[in-house]
Amino acid sequence: MRRWAAIGWFVTALGAGGLALAQDRGQLLEGQDWTGEQAEQGDPVLAEARRLLAADKPAVALKILNRWMDTNKYTSNPDVPQGYLLRGDAKLALKDEYEALYDYEAIIKQFYGSPEFPKAVEREHEIAKKYLDGMKRKFFGLRVENATSLGEELMIRVQERMPGSQLAEIAALDLGDYYYGKREMRMAADMYGIFVANYPESQNRRYAALREIFANIASYKGPRYDQSGLTEARVLIEDFQARYPAEAEQAGVTVQLETWVDESAADHLLDTARWYLRQSDEESARYTLRRLIRAHPTTAAAAEAVKILQQRGLLDQPNKVDESSGEEVGPNATP
Repeated sequence: MRRWAAIGWFVTALGAGGLALAQDRGQLLEGQDWTGEQAEQGDPVLAEARRLLAADKPAVALKILNRWMDTNKYTSNPDVPQGYLLRGDAKLALKDEYEALYDYEAIIKQFYGSPEFPKAVEREHEIAKKYLDGMKRKFFGLRVENATSLGEELMIRVQERMPGSQLAEIAALDLGDYYYGKREMRMAADMYGIFVANYPESQNRRYAALREIFANIASYKGPRYDQSGLTEARVLIEDFQARYPAEAEQAGVTVQLETWVDESAADHLLDTARWYLRQSDEESARYTLRRLIRAHPTTAAAAEAVKILQQRGLLDQPNKVDESSGEEVGPNATP
């Protein structure tokens, strides 16, 4: 799949979706508790590590966890996933998040069914969000290395590892919003489209659908460029108007926007036809102009297309019938 590609359009209309998303995130992250997310204390060393983390002493906790892990990580001790999680949390508290990822990855790859699995994925989502927000990776103790690519990869992993979950839903929107904010509109449109397809019942579906429309429109760079974004936007606009008529009016997804999209798509075909004429490829130009007239009959470009066909004597020439195929051929034959 191609690499997915912030315009401040219609901020008021999008505010409700953004607020709902923020509330979801808050409910999710409030559930984290470094003092021990399980009621049982279990291994006394791990219990002490939890106490130290709660007392804001991650460096001391990391020392005892390193010793404990050296002794237990290759055994069948059922507390090993807890050890990895606590050690990752200690590293994270020490602002060594990249090293913490190794411990979280160990849980994810080796202990899929453990209670620590979703917690490890949550931690990776936290780190991904920081990287996408601009935090750099440490290099020889200094934060100088760009980590946005790693942030993108982690967001994708969250969705793959916990499909259908609230966390995966949040990660999908986080990634779409990141691309949108960076004006990587083709990628943003793809990500919002994935969200709409994967979470049709989500309360954030309307938000993502609206962003998908605007991202597709914004990906269009002019009549001399690819118009696939406009083609997709036309379909999405019609769907949004049918599903959310009141919101469509409020956000400006109205006939006026649809008309603008139609005019832009027509301009693209007109520019293509003119290019064919400059190349002396009159047949391709005629085909493109007639296609423009059929697909966008009410546009200014369509009127110009008729004018060009008339000037070149291509509009009213009679068609002939090919004797071998029985089909019409000629300037006005239907392609």
